[in-house]
Amino acid sequence: MLSVKQIDAVVCDFLVPAVNLPDSLPCPAILFTHNVESEIWRRHVENATNQISRRLMTTQWRRMLRFEGAALSRFDLVLAVSDADRQTFGRVYPQSLAAPVHVVQTGVDTSYFAPMDAEPAKRAHLVFTGSMDWLPNEDGMQYFVRDILPRIRQVEPDTTLSIIGRSPTPAVRRLAEDAGIEVTGSVDDVRPHVAQGSVYVVPLRIGGGTRLKIFEAMAMAKAVVSTSIGAEGLPVTPGQHVLIADEPQQFADAVVQMIRDHETRRRLEIEAKKLVVERYDWSAVAGDFEAALVRVQRARVAAA
Repeated sequence: MLSVKQIDAVVCDFLVPAVNLPDSLPCPAILFTHNVESEIWRRHVENATNQISRRLMTTQWRRMLRFEGAALSRFDLVLAVSDADRQTFGRVYPQSLAAPVHVVQTGVDTSYFAPMDAEPAKRAHLVFTGSMDWLPNEDGMQYFVRDILPRIRQVEPDTTLSIIGRSPTPAVRRLAEDAGIEVTGSVDDVRPHVAQGSVYVVPLRIGGGTRLKIFEAMAMAKAVVSTSIGAEGLPVTPGQHVLIADEPQQFADAVVQMIRDHETRRRLEIEAKKLVVERYDWSAVAGDFEAALVRVQRARVAAA
């Protein structure tokens, strides 16, 4: 197609499809990264629970460092989803990163992800959404059920949890053996499930990029409790738009606060929704994305 049609630019969405691009293109090539992939593997190494897992994750981390570094050198522009990722690219790949890195903030369709009339299913019902075959999500849910949920139930024994998302691994499915935990697999529409939750939890210990799921929950006026990694790269203020907690007891305490303190929870929900609707609706974010593509295409024409 590139040889017979005039193409203004090629956008490679995520890192892996870069293997399908030829070494030379007749137009600008842009890599939309979404994550610093090597950072995900590095965090797997940090959280590995035994020596065999640690060695395996270390091997994968080193391979990804080589692959990602080589891929970055091929593009005219790299798009990152947060300033944190932009800085990480510069720190990890100071020599191979030849192209400029432009940040396109995470956005959400606020007309679709909007508050629903449905009341939470229960006073203490927690919700998590995400692709459940993605290792960081699997790790996060196992960590939450093992280390955090029991602490919540010590003081709120009726607390329930819904894990919403496609392709749950066997390890995730086993979490549903607890009578108070639901693992749905794929659903036609996540919004009714999110609406049924009193608190939206993001207990991730591994990952990169930004969590679109958090902005979706915020747009639906849901109180979010997240780890620092879970909310990494998002332009949110802890205590105003979300609650941030990294230790199991701190996370449990934050969830319990949201369950019990209706006034504080409602204030957080209002501020969260306001931030997303006013500044991060797709209508605003898409314009920045388009402008970045136009600039790199014009720069290629000027240099020709």
